[in-house]
Amino acid sequence: MKAICMECFWTAPERPSPLRCPACGSPRVVAHDELDTLAIAHMDCDAFYASVEKRDRPELRDKPVIVGGGRRGVVTTACYIARLYGVGSAQPMFKALKACPDAVVVKPDFAKYSAESRRILGALGRLTPLIQPLSLDEAWADLSGTERLNGGPAALQLIRFQKHIEQETGLTVSIGLAPNRFLAKVASELDKPRGFSVIGAAEAKGFLAPKAVTILPGVGPVFGKALRSDGFDTVGDLARADPKDLVRRYGEWGLRLWDLAHGRDGRAVDPDHDRRGMSAETTFNEDLTEQTALEAELWRLCEKLAAKARRSGLASRTVQLKLRRTDFRIVTRRQTLAEPVQTARGLFAAAAGLLKPELGRPYRLIGVGMMDVMDAEDAPFSLFESEEARALKTETAIDALRARFGDAAVVSGRALKR
Repeated sequence: MKAICMECFWTAPERPSPLRCPACGSPRVVAHDELDTLAIAHMDCDAFYASVEKRDRPELRDKPVIVGGGRRGVVTTACYIARLYGVGSAQPMFKALKACPDAVVVKPDFAKYSAESRRILGALGRLTPLIQPLSLDEAWADLSGTERLNGGPAALQLIRFQKHIEQETGLTVSIGLAPNRFLAKVASELDKPRGFSVIGAAEAKGFLAPKAVTILPGVGPVFGKALRSDGFDTVGDLARADPKDLVRRYGEWGLRLWDLAHGRDGRAVDPDHDRRGMSAETTFNEDLTEQTALEAELWRLCEKLAAKARRSGLASRTVQLKLRRTDFRIVTRRQTLAEPVQTARGLFAAAAGLLKPELGRPYRLIGVGMMDVMDAEDAPFSLFESEEARALKTETAIDALRARFGDAAVVSGRALKR
């Protein structure tokens, strides 16, 4: 099977010419020489939060929609219309509204988005147990060995799934199919929305060669600038480099870059990595009101949570503060950051900022959480130019000292003030 129609599921052993389904006439035909052998997929919901809001509020269908906080917040998701104006995720809200002043801003409803995520991932889970979510709206899937059970190769199963989701939920997803996780994620971005793209093993290196280095997972704008200043403008430049030179320049990350530049990624789809969030909290023996006392507890929790995130290889751009009042009412506040964090310093900076407006009353519990966690390897990596990257270098060294000599070997100045 080398071709499938995304509308009527017609299949053929050869690529049709012209590229149009002879059964239903649709131009939405997927054709590839490796179509019936690939089994690693990346599923990405299209502008998920904004799409849910548009589905539930039809009057917003043809309008630019931004899901996010107030003028001092950031963009969580923008619909495709808003993106045409230059609006993007994690953009400060004031910049987004300057670019698109007519946008309708909708406050996030994470309970609703979580419910839709469970429906979509549940349907994907009926095809294979090997599902690894990255967030509410993204997941990898390994469909190896499911052909007989589900009546066809992975590509056919996924196209059926794609259409089922659209019919059952009114939402659309894009899918990338490839021989590994990295290439599958790249493929899912090639044809959005409602896309289905394939990158085969034979073409991977050539496909990647002319691309900017920022296409690689973990290479954000800052690290990309550093790579370009070292003469690595494209993925092909990295592929042609001496791996020993890359290791000398960038440590272990250099070897990872070299593998990725050749289209190689040995990471398996890991269902046990299915973690939407992680948190730490503590209940006080006596209610606390003063800022210094609350921040001291918060710092301790940030250290604990950040160390756990680093051990697990996780990072997050969304930090949540949790407080319980003396009347047992729970207060939660969230902030979406421009850069993923996995350090106590980064977590504390965000959480302390969320705490400040809530001061002035007593609390019996405080907690901090990392929501919608992701693989740290897939998070934009800023080398040493950002505060988070510098803090990560320091805290990773502290992890090593504590592992060798015990937790008391290194104590932060903030902790000593308690």
